[in-house]
Amino acid sequence: MIRRTLLALALSAGLTVPAFAADSNTVYLQTKDGRITIELRPDLAPKHVKQIKTLVGRGFYDGLKFHRVIDGFMAQTGDPKGNGTGGSDLPDIPAEFSKSAQFKRGTVGMARSSNPNSANSQFFICLGDAPFLNGQYTIVGNVTDGLDVLDKIKKAAPGASGGAVQDPDKIVRMTLAEKAQ
Repeated sequence: MIRRTLLALALSAGLTVPAFAADSNTVYLQTKDGRITIELRPDLAPKHVKQIKTLVGRGFYDGLKFHRVIDGFMAQTGDPKGNGTGGSDLPDIPAEFSKSAQFKRGTVGMARSSNPNSANSQFFICLGDAPFLNGQYTIVGNVTDGLDVLDKIKKAAPGASGGAVQDPDKIVRMTLAEKAQ
């Protein structure tokens, strides 16, 4: 409880959050440039977090592209097709929008179509503050370590349609911290 309170206070103040001891809601996202640590937020989005943890446990995200990366906005991944149109074999998840949590640098949100209940496996990590997403997309976590690694993910060329990245970086491996070796 104290750990979550400290994490929430630091994130709401916009501070860089130090790495805490990993728990069952910590995910490691490995890229070619290093590791990004994500603290999942089942308190905000229990159904979405459960789905992500299931997919991580299956190795679903390993090798998937960061197919849409817009400098200063976000890096999106989680599509097995690599073009923003795919998802997992699990059912889509009903929206779990939060009125209190906000999209800031390092926030992890679920991507979806125009249907608010269409999130499945794709997610994005904010490269900068994105208050226009507040209450419109489901927040599933926050980066607690590795923002420097996040910044190294290859961005789309200026003017690229929809932020599509040519020869994109990939998730090398995504693991639950409690199962990491």
